[in-house]
Amino acid sequence: MSRIGKSPVTIPSGVEVKVEGSTVSVKGPKGQLQQELDSCVTINIEGSEITFTRASDAPDHRAKHGLYRSLINNMIVGVSEGYKKEMEVIGVGYRATATGQLLELSLGYSHPIAIELPKEIKVSADTQKGKAPVVTLESYDKQLLGQVAAKIRSLRKPEPYKGKGIRFMGEEIRRKAGKSAGKK
Repeated sequence: MSRIGKSPVTIPSGVEVKVEGSTVSVKGPKGQLQQELDSCVTINIEGSEITFTRASDAPDHRAKHGLYRSLINNMIVGVSEGYKKEMEVIGVGYRATATGQLLELSLGYSHPIAIELPKEIKVSADTQKGKAPVVTLESYDKQLLGQVAAKIRSLRKPEPYKGKGIRFMGEEIRRKAGKSAGKK
């Protein structure tokens, strides 16, 4: 039995969950999200708790049982508390500036890179003297936030020799030793 799928999800105050057919919609103070459920998973709302049951013990049904429970839980946490990702831009001359929904990055290429972010994501760039610029992304949609953060990181992945690039805050980069001195 799926350990994740078995555990119930509690609905905090101020969050409204509706089930219409196979669509679950969650509305809260930060926004509104929708998710389609597979027919093998059924959702039951009793008071302020949501439980999930599956049709059979087939491996596919067991996998989806935990998956949909996690997705709905992420939606509830997102519309009530929200999610936040911080990224460091490390490198000499690397800069990040945010104006509205536009993030502009200078990453050592011949041109600056401008990214138009979706309206669901709030972006801010903080630059302090002597420290690497920090880009902060906030949203109520965990999936969209992770996808946008991964796209920004892919513009200049951290390299293993000097550690330059865009990395998530607290991410460990495995460093490699450079070339040895010339042979005699």
